Amino acid sequence: MDAIKIDRLIGILSILLQTDRVTAPYLAEKFEVSRRTIIRDIDTLCRAGIPIVTTQGTGGGISIMSGYKIDRALLTSADMQAILAGLRSLDSVSGTNRYRQLMDKLAVENSHFLPSSNHIMIDLSSWHKSTLAPKIELIQSAIEAGRKISFRYYAPNGESLRTIEPYLLIFQWSSWYVWGYCGERQDYRLFKLNRLTELKCNDEKFDKRQYSAPNFSEWRDTGESVKVKARLASSEKWRLIEEFGVEYFEEQPDGSLIFEFEFWEESSALRCMLSFGRGAEILEPQELRTKIAQLTAEINKKYSQT
Repeated sequence: MDAIKIDRLIGILSILLQTDRVTAPYLAEKFEVSRRTIIRDIDTLCRAGIPIVTTQGTGGGISIMSGYKIDRALLTSADMQAILAGLRSLDSVSGTNRYRQLMDKLAVENSHFLPSSNHIMIDLSSWHKSTLAPKIELIQSAIEAGRKISFRYYAPNGESLRTIEPYLLIFQWSSWYVWGYCGERQDYRLFKLNRLTELKCNDEKFDKRQYSAPNFSEWRDTGESVKVKARLASSEKWRLIEEFGVEYFEEQPDGSLIFEFEFWEESSALRCMLSFGRGAEILEPQELRTKIAQLTAEINKKYSQT
C-alpha cells in the first residue's frame, strides 16, 4: 500500500471519528480523488476491522458505529491551537503547507476549534533552508522505507564518507540531526545535517534494530570537554544571556563579568572566546590561554604583513 493511500485512509478515519456522518462526495472533494476511490478506501477500512456503517437515501452517508467516536470535549480550542502551531513549525522547514493542509482535513468544519486569532508562531527554518529541506525530505523517506543513506560528512577531525541506517530526525540545539547506526563505526552516531553533503538514499534495505534515542545530556561530539573561566566586558552581557543564560556568569563590582562554562570540545571553546575579541580574557585553563596567545600572534602576523 503506497504512502499517499495510507495518509488518505488516516485522514478519512480521523474525519469519521469526529463527525456523526459524512458523504462520499464530501470525502472525494476533501481528498481530491474520485468517489469510486473513496468507496474503495471505505472497503479497505472495513476489511481492516473498522466498524463503518453506510446508509442510503436522504440523510444517509458514511459513519462509524456508535461507541467508537472521539468525544470532541477531549480537544479544546487551546489544544487544537497547540497542535496547529506544531504542524506549522514543520511546514516552516520545508516551505510547504503540507501539515497545515493535514490539520485542516482533520479539523473538518469545526471552525470554532481553529479561531483566526492565532498568536503562536514557531519557525524551525534557517539560513540553510534551501539545502536543508531536501535533506530532511530524503532522510524522512529513507526512514519510512527502511533504506540506508550515504553522505560525505565534515567534522572537526576531518571528512569521511558514511553509510548509515537512519532511525530518527532530531531538532536539537537549534539544528537538525539524523540519528542512525553507522556501518563504519559499528555503533549509533548523531550527524548534523548542515555538515553533510552528497546525500543519497541507497537501494539497500536494512532490518530495523532495537534502538534508543540519544541521551543529549551525555552525548558528546568529537574530543574532550574543557571547563573555561573567563573575564568579559560588561558590554558582552547581552550575548552571555542569549547564548548561555544568567546562571553562567557573575557580575563583578567593577562591572566586568566572570563567565564559567564547560564546552564539549576545545575547538568550540577557542572559537567562542575568539569571537568576543578583546571583550574577553581567558583566566583558566592555562593551556587555553597559551593557545589563544599563539593564535592571536599568528593572526596579527598575517594582517601586519604589507
